[in-house]
Amino acid sequence: MMFRISIVCLIPFGLIGNVNPIITLSAYAVLGGMYLFIFPLFLFYWMNNRWNVMGKFERLFIYGLVFLFFPGMVLFAPFLNLRMNGKEES
Repeated sequence: MMFRISIVCLIPFGLIGNVNPIITLSAYAVLGGMYLFIFPLFLFYWMNNRWNVMGKFERLFIYGLVFLFFPGMVLFAPFLNLRMNGKEES
């Protein structure tokens, strides 16, 4: 009896029945693309703009995100230059 009630409750959410493999693969592709491309690029941008003014808790949070998105960071590291600009000659 309880099993029938739970199935009836899940039907409106589309959780019962066959799942289209195209939708599943596209969801994996979108999430993988965000994990490998979008979040690491945003993280590089954030670190480049805030490096000298970060507080200790923000820096700790950023280091945690670097650890979390490490594969994407390694993917872009050879192509990005985060060194500060030197003093220009006057």
